[in-house]
Amino acid sequence: MQKFDKALFKKEVENNARKLFRRELTELNEKEAFHAVAAAVQNQIIDDWIRTTKAAEEEDCKRVYYLSMEFLMGRALGNNILNLTSQEEIRDVINELGLNLSALEEAEPDWALGNGGLGRLAACFLDSLATLGYWACGCGIRYKYGFFKQQIVDGYQKEVADDWLKDGNPFEIRRAELAKEVRFGGWVETVQEEDGRLHFVHKGYQAVEAIPYDTPVVGYNNHVVDTLRVWDAKATDTFRLDEFDKGNYQKAVESANMARNIVEVLYPNDNHYAGKELRLRQQYFFISASVQTAVADYAKRHNGDVRKLYEKVAFQLNDTHPTVAVAELMRVLMDDYHLTWDESWEITLKTCAYTNHTIMAEALEKWPIELFSKLLPRIYQIVEEINRRFCETVRAKYPEQAEEKIAKMAIIYDGQVKMAHLAIIGGHAVNGVAALHTEILKKQELKDFYEMYPEKFSNKTNGITQRRWVYHANPELAKWITAHIGDQWLTDLSKLEKLAVYADDKQAQAEFMAIKRHNKERLAKYVLKHNGIKLNVDSIFDVMVKRLHEYKRQLMNILHVMYLYNQIKDHPEMEFYPHTFIFGAKAAAGYKTAKLTIKLINNVAEVINNDPSIQDKIKVVFIEDYKVSSAEVIIPAADFSEQISTASKEASGTSNMKLMVNGALTMGTMDGANVEIVQEVGAENAFIFGMSSDEVIALEHNNEYRPMDIFNNDQEIRRVLMQLVNGFYSPEDPELFRPLYDSLLNTNESDRADRYFILKDLRAYMKAQEEAVKKFQDEEWWARAAILNTAHAGKFSSDRTIEEYAKDIWGLDKIVFKD
Repeated sequence: MQKFDKALFKKEVENNARKLFRRELTELNEKEAFHAVAAAVQNQIIDDWIRTTKAAEEEDCKRVYYLSMEFLMGRALGNNILNLTSQEEIRDVINELGLNLSALEEAEPDWALGNGGLGRLAACFLDSLATLGYWACGCGIRYKYGFFKQQIVDGYQKEVADDWLKDGNPFEIRRAELAKEVRFGGWVETVQEEDGRLHFVHKGYQAVEAIPYDTPVVGYNNHVVDTLRVWDAKATDTFRLDEFDKGNYQKAVESANMARNIVEVLYPNDNHYAGKELRLRQQYFFISASVQTAVADYAKRHNGDVRKLYEKVAFQLNDTHPTVAVAELMRVLMDDYHLTWDESWEITLKTCAYTNHTIMAEALEKWPIELFSKLLPRIYQIVEEINRRFCETVRAKYPEQAEEKIAKMAIIYDGQVKMAHLAIIGGHAVNGVAALHTEILKKQELKDFYEMYPEKFSNKTNGITQRRWVYHANPELAKWITAHIGDQWLTDLSKLEKLAVYADDKQAQAEFMAIKRHNKERLAKYVLKHNGIKLNVDSIFDVMVKRLHEYKRQLMNILHVMYLYNQIKDHPEMEFYPHTFIFGAKAAAGYKTAKLTIKLINNVAEVINNDPSIQDKIKVVFIEDYKVSSAEVIIPAADFSEQISTASKEASGTSNMKLMVNGALTMGTMDGANVEIVQEVGAENAFIFGMSSDEVIALEHNNEYRPMDIFNNDQEIRRVLMQLVNGFYSPEDPELFRPLYDSLLNTNESDRADRYFILKDLRAYMKAQEEAVKKFQDEEWWARAAILNTAHAGKFSSDRTIEEYAKDIWGLDKIVFKD
């Protein structure tokens, strides 16, 4: 725990410039200077990283492995410097060297290891685990090109490769000595051993070498450094010279290409068989490597005896992608460590736990039996046996309803392998991620499992790390908070409650809103630079930033904008407070409706932003390539936080929490964590509208909703919808938005019209918007409500969530340094 040495750090940066680039620091460009500084910061971290591992091993601490397809980390340099609590000293050194810390941070690419809330939650959890002093390892894939870099071309989303690793990652360490073999395809032979036990031998397989790259996760001001381990893939047989010499050039590199494909992109398009196979290959690849490593590490520290693995190892399965871990752990224990089925099953049950992140049944992964059994023959054998034993248990427990229960609960049914069922049956804990979400799981989606295993189910409401989303993203607000209540909030967000007494203080209100204005000015500069649109910083900044999906209802938002535009055009004399609508979202490459919604938003923006007659009363902005670094600019500037998903569809949401803690007011439905936000801040300090989850579920069940009735009876809404198909926003192709029109009014695009009740809630949304705009113009009321939103955001820290996991599910103890 050495004190920061400014002179040494300065010398390291200068030496790194010479070592990495064979030039003096003054000759480097910003990207090169970033690498020189990052390498010096990494050097500050290394000793604590080694020390953390040694202390945890000496104490034989239990370690949680957080298994996730995504880790949306953002940039590392600034966050690492903050958590080292050496920001001022490092900034001074950087200034002395003639560099600028903000510019260096900008030179770092966002780590392309995730896409949406699932990955950002995983990143927040790792930050909290380290800050709270728990021993943890995040395990995922080292994607070469990430999800994709989004470009907007003529209003359309275009996906291009995000080559974020082209200059290397100065914070990662290649650990070739820890490589593991992962096997695909082939067949399984059964061999009877001398003691009569059967042994299963995997033959004819294709092997891939998994190579881990470790990056540090720095705890805030506590010298604890955990690990994010992402796996790269390499063929065991990289180049077949014999095939090359025969002229079979493709065959010579076939294995290398197959391995490379595994780690190219996150969520390859699975609209075809090859895409489905690649997704399953990816999932098994990182799970097999991670499970093998975790068991081997435990065995090494416990004389090769793995029968008490669960006492020192926990696997948390972040959604259904990693749930093959249940079967893989069984395989490793039986095939590699020669335990019996019963011994292995007891260990697996006590080691694995599953987080469900979705209410929507179609998002719970299922694999065709033919694909699963062909690609993972030994794993499929194990899943078949787990399923057989489970079905026997069901028949014994529910003799009268057995077949009905099995149809709903079996892991293998109707030609599919159901991964969520495997996770629930093969683990000791299942949690939802918001109180409402968990209740819906228990009463509806997973009702039969809850009835059978009530003790497994609990709620763990999601959270965000205040260190990234306030301290780093909104430094001016962070200083203001610390000046008023001290800095304990950085590790205990509940301390924000102390700010509530300032909600009616005129000076505090003025200071708080001045900070908001400065953040709006910062965002306005960003938008002018990236979009060429000049924003009015006195206007309402109405922000909707999240993955684009129909249930999140970005379409409802833009329909409301179209309605407002019609009103202003019809009544130019009407009073209208200036309103800026800001969108940021990526749509999955194969998701046509979502991509068409992006095109609509951009076409509406094109029409409105270039209409001089409305005198800048409305501006519409779509932020290209929304990611963590742009979120850190957008979120602190927001006035309205759009959380308008169809009630009962959003598991939790986390942008709602980030926006709340930064003083935005929630415009939302009673869905996901919005319910708990309203409980904390009070309904009077948010704008809640629309159907409840119970009402939505009832309408879905009774099939009585007819959106055409709204079309027929509401002239203003009908006009907006007709503008989708009369060329108003697409004169060159009037039919361009027909699929969106059809999705709302008929079954040409889906099996049910307006599946997510956009038209049903649209009038209520318009009314809530009117109310919010009125309230915004009462400056004193708004400032008070904004301060109260920040003050009551304490519950929504990922620190609180992780403490609940550690206590209720993982049974972790904190690392204690002896010196």
